[in-house]
Amino acid sequence: MKNYLFAGCDAGAERAAIAYTILGCCQLADVNPVEYLSDVLPRLARSVRLRDVPALLPARWKASRPAPSAAAPAPAPPAT
Repeated sequence: MKNYLFAGCDAGAERAAIAYTILGCCQLADVNPVEYLSDVLPRLARSVRLRDVPALLPARWKASRPAPSAAAPAPAPPAT
């Protein structure tokens, strides 16, 4: 998949490459990209210090989140 080759211009291709990189980092860190982006993008819209940016990367962001509760039962498999 090289959809970024058809972005229309160099700037569009650069933005697409950034988006692919973020989504790839989320996949490597086993992070839900929708949850990640819905938390990080509003933070980036406000002023962020340069030294705080590494904490916003997917792996470090995941480590700073509380672990999901183990109290919730797993869904039952579908009956066959």
